[in-house]
Amino acid sequence: MDKVQVVILGISATPGGNAFALILKELDGNRRLPIIIGAFEAQSIAFELEGVNPPRPLTHDLIKIMLDTFGYQLSEIFIDSLEEGTFHAKLIFEVEGIQIDCRPSDAIAIAIRVNAPIYVNSEILEEAGVTPLQNDPEMQMPNFQQSTQKAESTPSSGNKRLDILQTQLEKAIKEENYETAAKLRDEIKKILESS
Repeated sequence: MDKVQVVILGISATPGGNAFALILKELDGNRRLPIIIGAFEAQSIAFELEGVNPPRPLTHDLIKIMLDTFGYQLSEIFIDSLEEGTFHAKLIFEVEGIQIDCRPSDAIAIAIRVNAPIYVNSEILEEAGVTPLQNDPEMQMPNFQQSTQKAESTPSSGNKRLDILQTQLEKAIKEENYETAAKLRDEIKKILESS
């Protein structure tokens, strides 16, 4: 399977502000991959990106300390599958054969602490990735500090079906039902692409 290297473009609050969209961008292209993550993981990633040092180590900091202490080198993280709207990732170590399954948000929070590259299965990027229109301000991420601020509630789109789906998406995120949120996100994406 082909791998595409990606970088973090930003983190954006979802409507309601209870979850966040981590936006990855392919290194040698323009496609973006949004991944819904929880508030703790978003905070951990944001702290590292912004150079904030918490008074005591966060969980991802602790994992980095353990890797350094025991001499394990994380060579990459790989977002390798998308099953029923849920992304899956692996921590891949330099020691031959060691791969550990984990959530992409945790993998990315660790990767940025140890400067490991982030890769996505090309099929996932093809299936769930979004290519912004050249002049579409909605798909251009603002600078990181702006993107981590709480989002306002979603205005009416004028499309009743789309408005219902947006409301259901907000509810699913609030209830931390990320599988349903991912399915709703995909349905909204199809409607927006067809209009």
